[in-house]
Amino acid sequence: MQSFKLKEEIEGFEFGTPMDTEIILEKGSPAKISFNEKITLGKTTTLAFDLKPSDRIYGLGEHLGSINRRGRRFRSYCRDEANHTEDKFELYGAHNFFIHVKDHEQIGWFIDFPGEVVYDIGFEKEELFEIKILGRDFRIIKIPGSSIEEIVSRFLQMIGKAYIPPKWAFGYFQSRWGYKDLEEIKEVYETFKTEDIPLDGIYLDLDYMEDFKNFTVSEKRFPEFKEFVENLKNNGVYLVPIIDAGIKIEADYNIYEEGIAGKHFCLNAQGDPYVAAVWPGKVHFPDFLQPKTRQWFGEKYKYLTDLGIEGVWNDMNEPAIFYDEKSLEEAVDLAAASRGKNLNVHKFFELKDTFADLLNDESYHQRFYHNVEGKRHLHREVHNLYGDYMTRAANGGLRRHLNKRFLLISRASSIGMHRYGGIWTGDNASWWTHLEENIRMMPSINMCGFYYIGADTGGFGGQCSGELLTRWFQFSAFTPLLRNHSALDTRDQEPYAFSNEVLNNSRSVIKGRYRLIPYLYSTYMKAVEDYKLFFKPLAFEYMEGYEEIEDQLFIGEEIMLAPIYKKNQSRRLVNLPEEMALISLTEKTTDITLAPKGPQVMEYDLNHLRFFLRPNKMMPLGKPAENVKNLSVDELEILAFIKDRGEYLYYDDDGISLSSESKHLMKITVSRCGENYEIDVENPLPQLQIIKFKIVDPKGCLQNIRYRVNV
Repeated sequence: MQSFKLKEEIEGFEFGTPMDTEIILEKGSPAKISFNEKITLGKTTTLAFDLKPSDRIYGLGEHLGSINRRGRRFRSYCRDEANHTEDKFELYGAHNFFIHVKDHEQIGWFIDFPGEVVYDIGFEKEELFEIKILGRDFRIIKIPGSSIEEIVSRFLQMIGKAYIPPKWAFGYFQSRWGYKDLEEIKEVYETFKTEDIPLDGIYLDLDYMEDFKNFTVSEKRFPEFKEFVENLKNNGVYLVPIIDAGIKIEADYNIYEEGIAGKHFCLNAQGDPYVAAVWPGKVHFPDFLQPKTRQWFGEKYKYLTDLGIEGVWNDMNEPAIFYDEKSLEEAVDLAAASRGKNLNVHKFFELKDTFADLLNDESYHQRFYHNVEGKRHLHREVHNLYGDYMTRAANGGLRRHLNKRFLLISRASSIGMHRYGGIWTGDNASWWTHLEENIRMMPSINMCGFYYIGADTGGFGGQCSGELLTRWFQFSAFTPLLRNHSALDTRDQEPYAFSNEVLNNSRSVIKGRYRLIPYLYSTYMKAVEDYKLFFKPLAFEYMEGYEEIEDQLFIGEEIMLAPIYKKNQSRRLVNLPEEMALISLTEKTTDITLAPKGPQVMEYDLNHLRFFLRPNKMMPLGKPAENVKNLSVDELEILAFIKDRGEYLYYDDDGISLSSESKHLMKITVSRCGENYEIDVENPLPQLQIIKFKIVDPKGCLQNIRYRVNV
């Protein structure tokens, strides 16, 4: 079974002609290939592309390594991989879209397949790109285009519009595995207020549940939960609880009982519900590939929405498995047989590895099944769909229960899930290399359809330093999802848990983020609507001379980031492909200076945000606020670098409606006339009164212009 339904199949979209764009290889179909590449059919299907020294490969979504994927191996198979070390070649997502750039031409490829795909991109043989698809029932789509961006746009149109979160989801969120009770959550909330740090929400890890059971709240540790949720919302702060994939096996637990009665769980070879273990101990897994199960599970989110919840994060949905009954019995038997023995090095490591390898052993995927349209499928065959379809279930339920936008993110994903929720990059660590990986990962994930994306700022595991947290904030201030999340038994990672200097720097950067929200939200909404990228590397626009620069990113059409991601550095080398304006932003100040084309050293302290504005471009800034609810757009600041003429289309809406009825587009035009400027504002926002223009020209001359609207 193919994993993905094309947009043409669900919305009447026509994408070229099948003979030009689509190669279909399915069971019973003739193996006719209409392109000049090597292919070998068998139980494992192998495709091979010749690689020239100058070829580049972009895409494949959530993976470690360079934006140009050449020289590495990757495995597209969703995996709970907490150790994001450099040698890992799989993570939580399965994103089988890539672009091959060769001889100044580019071709996009999408492999529609729900199982394992392995990519060797010049790793084993430098001159060969080899793809192994572990099966025959798949579809390959070839996507031509005159540029990388055109191919990406065609692909994004093909797979459908991305998930739109509420505007408050663009605020700052604090999270930790280990907020043990309501009093601790209250303390976090109150401390953010006392320390004057903006806050839009707090994520609740599994601590809030009763015995790790989904759709429960511990009455002992979280009493009067509904009242607390509503009180926070009245003040513009949202609680976002976790939901895991495994359902605890426990008599009289309503979710378990309903799952058994409705035949909603995955089955073992004997036709009984498959038993594995995660946080609650032994669990069953809902069979999300069944429409009736998605409907049933989606309805369960009503328990949370009735408590006032408007955002959820789905986790452990690869699915992660600690052990199953068979593997645990084998490990215990080996341990018993080793008792009293004199274990040499080989026997000792065999015993140690037996227990270590229990976690997420892939043999489990050979032991349970799904019911797909009346046919039984081994989990391994459709593995990459599991987290995707759990998120589809959640999206359907939340949409029915709330009838407005909601925050929804997932750890596991495959292409197509982007229509139903966002993703974060999983259990990273408080390592400088993971900040660098975060920077390089964003464009690859974005080009596979996902827009509401970000990492656990500061790192989930390990011990975060104040410097690392602040530098990470300086990058995450520009990612749609901004969440500071850390693990149990790690150092406290709230901004106020560090020195006063770190607190002051973090506060300044977070407030800078809130000034950026009008621009980030407008850019996000336009990118989704127009099927364009939010993030892109320089090489997507400048093919010659910028292919190796992967630590500078464009956002939208207007700005370029050049974050610092190494310890003990206050400056870095930046290579500008064109003359730009350098913006320095704090919670209260905005400075603009010109930066010439070419390489230069940029100073970057810890107490502000710094980025570049492209020529003839503008961007809006708002005023800092304690949360998105209190953001005011009665006054905007427009930063502009005008050589002759620039236009900016500002997108805004009410931030919560599912329909586009509240959509508002304001067009701003600035034309340079000698030393002066002509400004035109079409269709201004109803509540907007003042626009403060800060305009720099090619000579570096700065003008501040106060422009009154709606008078």
